Amino acid sequence: MANPYNPPSRDWREIRLGTVDGLRPRPFLKPPPLRACVRVGPRECVRAVNSKRPVNLDLTTIKFPLPALTSITHRITGVILFVGLVFALWALDASLSSPEGFEAVRDALATNFLAKLVAWGLLSALGFHFVAGIKHLLMDMDIGVELESANRKAQVTVVISAVLVVLAGVWVW
Repeated sequence: MANPYNPPSRDWREIRLGTVDGLRPRPFLKPPPLRACVRVGPRECVRAVNSKRPVNLDLTTIKFPLPALTSITHRITGVILFVGLVFALWALDASLSSPEGFEAVRDALATNFLAKLVAWGLLSALGFHFVAGIKHLLMDMDIGVELESANRKAQVTVVISAVLVVLAGVWVW
C-alpha cells in the first residue's frame, strides 16, 4: 500500500485534492507526526530525548553570556523608551505651548531631582539602545556572528554605552 503521507510525485492537482493512488479524498494531506526518536530499524525507533531530565526554570541561576544580556537589555531599553516617550512628549508640549511653560519645564529640569533622574534615565536608555541597535544591524548583515566576535561586539557595546551614560549624567547633572 502506498504511503498516504508521502505520495509519489503526480500532478499537483491530484496531490492537493488527496486522490493520489486511489486513496479516499481528503481536504489536505497531513505530514507524519513528529517524533523525537532515532530509527534503528524499519519499524523501530529509540527515544532520542530524555523526557525525565530536570528542567531549570529559575532564571536567576542561569549564567547568560554577555551577548544574550546585551540583547535582553536592548529589548528592555526599548520598552523604557516607549514608556518614557510619554514624559518626553509632555515636556515638549508644555515647553512649546507658551514662554511660561518653557520656563516651567526648564526650571523643573534644572532643580527637580526626579525630573533630572528621569531625563538621565531616558538619555541613558537611548544611548544603550542606539549602540545595541547598531550591533544588531551588523549581525543582521552577517558581520561578526561567530562566537568570539559576538562576545567582542557585546563588550564594545557595553563600554561605549557606559561612556554615553556617564556623558549623559554629566550633561544632565
